Amino acid sequence: MAWRDRVNGWARRIPTWAVYLVYALPAPWFFYLGLTGGLGVEPIEALEHEYGEIALQLLIIGLCITPLRRHAGLNFMKFRRAFGLLAFFYVVLHLSVWAILDVQALSAVWADIVKRPYITVGMAGFLLLLPLALTSNALSVRRLGPRWRKLHRLVYPAVLLGAIHFVMLRKGLQIEPLIYLLVVVALLALRLEVRSIPGFARSRG
Repeated sequence: MAWRDRVNGWARRIPTWAVYLVYALPAPWFFYLGLTGGLGVEPIEALEHEYGEIALQLLIIGLCITPLRRHAGLNFMKFRRAFGLLAFFYVVLHLSVWAILDVQALSAVWADIVKRPYITVGMAGFLLLLPLALTSNALSVRRLGPRWRKLHRLVYPAVLLGAIHFVMLRKGLQIEPLIYLLVVVALLALRLEVRSIPGFARSRG
């Protein structure tokens, strides 16, 4: 279809660095708003939320890339690594604001991880993302070979834990975090459905 070709042509012309630039800009902007009172009466909590939500959005965008190519013929694969690294960047910012500006003590950080289930879940998601960020480079792809793809499947439980963390973080059942969770579950279910098709694994080899 003509529209599909136009979209794919547009994607080919956009340099990857532009994606990094556009999605990195909100980080200093929200920090500036926090410093100047633009995030309300609880700027630290608001900053944590903004960084965490952007991280979850980027992880979801990364999950959408393969289904878009397979089912809609839209090829954004060149941006997948960028979205993953940007998501990790915002996760680190989210954790840093919580640990440095909110908790402000290493002992209290550990106590919160142990005692607060939503923090335990969020930290587990971060730990799953850590090896993915460290191996998101061409050298790791060459050295790990087929193991690299298996390792990077950790993104699936990581993003699910991130969505659950968001739901648990909000008091009561709120619509916004539930929508994120439903979107993540739907994308993961789509992946499982595709992988269960006979011959799918062979067709990828």
